[in-house]
Amino acid sequence: MIIIAIFYTKSLSLFYLFTALGIFALLLVFNKFKINKLIFYILPGTAMWYCMLQSGVHATISGILLAFAIPFDKEGSNLSEKLQHFLHKPVAFLILPVFALANTGIALSSGWQHTLFNNNSIGIIAGLFFGKPAGILLCCFAAIQFKICQLPFDMRWSHLSAVAVLAGLGFTMSIFIANLAFEDAGLIQDSKIAILTASLLAGLAGFFLLKRISTELNGNRLK
Repeated sequence: MIIIAIFYTKSLSLFYLFTALGIFALLLVFNKFKINKLIFYILPGTAMWYCMLQSGVHATISGILLAFAIPFDKEGSNLSEKLQHFLHKPVAFLILPVFALANTGIALSSGWQHTLFNNNSIGIIAGLFFGKPAGILLCCFAAIQFKICQLPFDMRWSHLSAVAVLAGLGFTMSIFIANLAFEDAGLIQDSKIAILTASLLAGLAGFFLLKRISTELNGNRLK
């Protein structure tokens, strides 16, 4: 989302941008003083969304900022977790499917498979299938080496590697970025086909890797 904000902003209104950031600062103050009434976050959050939209920066950034501002307290009243549980079903069963249907819209014309070998498609497939797993593993390795965190109990690097491969299932966000990045309809179509291809490859590879790891672990336990 930070990449979207930096590289996909065509015009910028500093007035609206700083107004949105000012509202975000106010929400952080509410959080600091442990205000646990959702209305104090939703109304200013709506205003922040409008200002972010008018600023030229993609308005989805405001949703992320709002999520950071809503209180999360393991000890007491957890407003963030309550909101998450409330939104889980409508997001999973309504918003995401509608988004996927509205933004996929792939028309397979004759010879579509040849588009998988152009530079754009190869770059997308390589980025999702190789780039994302490599980035995840490198970040995790660095975090563990610098003792920021550690692998959970009984979890191996092979598990993390397989899950990192599954991260190549870049569907909604990848198509979202493709629509922002390109204006040519044909190029957008080619990008969507490449995204679905990479997602299929990543899903299959991740599945078989996890299945193999599970089989090996079960075999070792029997021994």
